[in-house]
Amino acid sequence: MENVSLKLESGFAKQINQAIKRNNYSTKTEFIREAIREKIKRLEKEELLMRIDKLFGSSKHKTTDEDLHRAGERVFEQLERRLNMKSK
Repeated sequence: MENVSLKLESGFAKQINQAIKRNNYSTKTEFIREAIREKIKRLEKEELLMRIDKLFGSSKHKTTDEDLHRAGERVFEQLERRLNMKSK
């Protein structure tokens, strides 16, 4: 595991400590790791949504309903793989 050091303004550090207590985190490290994981997931989701917008934008050209359906299926397959979701 790699060590990372960071400095926080006292007001921000105080907010983190309060959030840790309110949400029953055992350590600052646990809290910060989870926050980073959530941020990474959010960024990945935004990237996927931008790809979907790009696909949707390209569908404004002459396409058939079948083409749109296939594109939609590909997008959802990518989403499932990227977000580790399983089809129901």
